[in-house]
Amino acid sequence: MVVIVEFHVYLNQQGFKKGMVDSNLYIKYENNHQVIIVVYVDDIIFGGSKDEMCKDFVNQMQTEFDMSMIGELSYFLGLQVNQLKNGIFISQIKYVKEMLKKFTMEDCKPVSTPMTKGYKLSKDDKSPSVDQNMYRSMIGSLLYLIATRPNILQAVCMVARFHASPKETHVTIVKWIFRYLKGTMEYGLWYPKGKDFTLIAFSDVDWVGCVDDRKSTSGGAFYLGDNLVSWHNKK
Repeated sequence: MVVIVEFHVYLNQQGFKKGMVDSNLYIKYENNHQVIIVVYVDDIIFGGSKDEMCKDFVNQMQTEFDMSMIGELSYFLGLQVNQLKNGIFISQIKYVKEMLKKFTMEDCKPVSTPMTKGYKLSKDDKSPSVDQNMYRSMIGSLLYLIATRPNILQAVCMVARFHASPKETHVTIVKWIFRYLKGTMEYGLWYPKGKDFTLIAFSDVDWVGCVDDRKSTSGGAFYLGDNLVSWHNKK
């Protein structure tokens, strides 16, 4: 804790400001350029719009703290990062493969959609109950995957509602999501280079779509230019 506080104080002294939403995000502006850093435990990810500012940051950190440069970011917390000339591609291909193997779904038959159209799940489903621990493990694995796969967000959030008392019908839908992932392992988030930072938002709601409590589920996606930066799904 002492090191974290010391690090925070030092960044403030160097002109970094803490993010308003994420307390682990710091930004420094200088002559229309910026350096952005993200702190996770004892790891630091950083980037900037000017090479000199990044180099200065590295020199400062290595002078003040016992740190070493690992190199260009390629893998972090299960996220695979491919930095190309025209943009950045973030995916979880390796994670998907490990997840399918964990739940013996690596040889399953792929499907083209994350969920069947018009399917209504209910907590009062009459099918037999299934192992709760297994179901929660499957849901937990899928929830981490939505970090780069917003296209499964709606389906995962729907099946997650039944973790307290899962039924065979619910497991069938979860396995359907796994089958969709089997055929779309290479999917991820593509962030092309560009100067357009126009904020665009899309939202929708299903209007009392839950058959159990007649509550609605809303969803939204938010773009900065062509880059998807945030998404949500909430009942």
